Amino acid sequence: MNTDSAVMPRPAMAGNETYDDALESGGGFEIDFRVLWLIFRRNLWIIGGIVAAALALGLVATMLMTPRYTASASVQIDQAADQVLGTEDELQPPASYQDADRFLQTQVDVFKSRAMAERVAQALGLFKGEAFFEKMALAVPDPDPAIARDTQLRDAVIDAILENLSVSLPRDSRVATISFASADPALAARITNTYMAEFIKNNLQRKFNSTSYARNFLSQQLNEAKARLEQSERDLNDYARQVGLIKTDQANPDGSTTTGSASVTTASLAQLNQATNQATANRIAAEEKWRSIEQTPLLSIPDVLANKAVQDLLNQRAQATAALSQERAKHLEAYPTVQQLQAQLDEIKAQVTAIATGIKQSIHQQYESARLQENALQAQVNELKGATLTEQDRSVRYNILAREADTNRTLYDGLLQRYKEVSAAAGITASNVSVVDEASVPTEPSSPKLALNLALALLAGLAVAGAVVFVREQLDDAIRAPEDVEHKLGLPVLGAIPVSGSDDLREELALPRSAMAEAYNSLRTALLYSTPEGMPPVLFVTSSEAAEGKSTTSYALAQGLAKLGKRVVLIDIDLRRPAQHRAFGLSNDEGMSDLLTSHREVNSVIRTTDIDNLSFIPAGPIPPSPTELLGSARLVAVLDELRRTFDVIVLDGPPVLGLADAPLIASVVGNVIFVVEAARGHRGATKTALRRLRTGHAHLLGAVLTKFDPRKTSSGYAYYGYNYYQYGNDDR
Repeated sequence: MNTDSAVMPRPAMAGNETYDDALESGGGFEIDFRVLWLIFRRNLWIIGGIVAAALALGLVATMLMTPRYTASASVQIDQAADQVLGTEDELQPPASYQDADRFLQTQVDVFKSRAMAERVAQALGLFKGEAFFEKMALAVPDPDPAIARDTQLRDAVIDAILENLSVSLPRDSRVATISFASADPALAARITNTYMAEFIKNNLQRKFNSTSYARNFLSQQLNEAKARLEQSERDLNDYARQVGLIKTDQANPDGSTTTGSASVTTASLAQLNQATNQATANRIAAEEKWRSIEQTPLLSIPDVLANKAVQDLLNQRAQATAALSQERAKHLEAYPTVQQLQAQLDEIKAQVTAIATGIKQSIHQQYESARLQENALQAQVNELKGATLTEQDRSVRYNILAREADTNRTLYDGLLQRYKEVSAAAGITASNVSVVDEASVPTEPSSPKLALNLALALLAGLAVAGAVVFVREQLDDAIRAPEDVEHKLGLPVLGAIPVSGSDDLREELALPRSAMAEAYNSLRTALLYSTPEGMPPVLFVTSSEAAEGKSTTSYALAQGLAKLGKRVVLIDIDLRRPAQHRAFGLSNDEGMSDLLTSHREVNSVIRTTDIDNLSFIPAGPIPPSPTELLGSARLVAVLDELRRTFDVIVLDGPPVLGLADAPLIASVVGNVIFVVEAARGHRGATKTALRRLRTGHAHLLGAVLTKFDPRKTSSGYAYYGYNYYQYGNDDR
């Protein structure tokens, strides 16, 4: 017999810790896609029906829609137009990169304005009659007594144009796309192209109007500036004539001259200052030269040594001196030749002295002349300073008037130049908008798009189906699959018992290779690992309500353990509705109730069965107060005595809800196997039962899901172990 677990059990939780607590403490939220798949399979018909209905609605709606055609054109919008004269800058938008996006968005807003739509409608004659509404497949608006009919139709046409117009301008691009949708493809193309033409015309008209306004404004400002200039120049001349100021050109440090910026007195003083400065420099140089030679020997003066005549005389003196020395060596002083040479030498010395003295006196005369000239010029400067100070007092008012005249002249010249430029540019207006692609008549409708509409219908259907399934799953708290036990109850799954087609479950359990027998074998194996010590010696089997399979589970578990060679006793401890004795074909005349109400020997109520190693204790006669018996110390004593005789004690107990019996038994036994019937047990009632058991400090080993049909939750393989239950059955 195969005892391998088809569904591996989760580790048992210590104390009253739930499986949800273990998940939360273990680390976070995880999506169980297998659970999602089970939900999808369980609601497949609902999802399919809603999606099919949505697709059908999408198909019908698409077939009933009026085909619409979209014509598109593109224009390039530059921030500044091409400059013809180079003077159109003042009419163009600012060239700042920060304002580029704002400028382009402004142009798009102009495209979408009601004024532009009105220009297009006026150009195409769309305000005449109701033909436009027929071509657009639109209903003609009903008459409104409060509004004139022409005004009402006019507004309706403009609204229809704006509703079907789209203007897109991609980021980092200056090419805008203009599109218009209509039931008439030719009308869509005409309106799109007219939009571009009218936008360019409107752009040029705005520029021309701006130029005309600028020209008129400059003309007015120019006349006012001219009048101010003439008046300021008259005031300047009148004041100069009144105070006797005569202005001359003044030389600037850079060599240029400023006309009329200096008076005659000021100019004369400037010239005298310049001459005085030069005379002072000459005097200083002459004085320095004289002081350097005043006490110097004549023949040490540089100018004397540099004189050509002195140089010749010095040469002659040297020759005469040499000749005299030779003659003196030969003759006495009285010798005529010696006397003649001496007289010649004295003459040469006298000539040198005379010339040197004259040169020195000449240097002294130059110094005296420079000093006298400096004094004379300085006297003239001092004389003109007084006159200049008096004249400067009168020039303060003159300078103010002169600056005012200069300012008016500069302003007038600038306005005159600007007026000439604007006048020249008035007849040459360049547009910053150019056509890139014109709209052609579309041949294929742009809407409705069957594929797109069906895709949207599919998404809508899936969304509605998802919402319906979500609500349905939230309202449906039934326990259908082992995953529901874990996620809804927080209990580990010890085993899942498949639904049986046999009327006698015990006959099917007798078949070693049946699916039910294999499932209970897996349950038995799971119990071996449910606690660190192995198989618990005492097991209490209960459920929320009656008829969920707890008695069958108790019987199958007891006989399976007995077949493994363990000494097992199965106790029917449901003292209100006992049924386990019928499975063994035994009477219920005496049993557990007798042990709890008296001090009879335990062995007196133990029955042997046809299964080796398996004993049975019936429930016995139904007592008047089962709760008092189960809460007595006698139950503990009976179980202690049985544990000395048997390896495993299995108690088939009453249901939990509505009675106090099960929580009392659980508080004594401790180890509880909780049975849940698939598709019958509900989360609310089941969790209430579990809460009552935990209140009695029961140790919940796990849950057993009975009457489980995998085909109702998946394709038959969602719970993988059940195919293995059938493995080899075809060979029997």
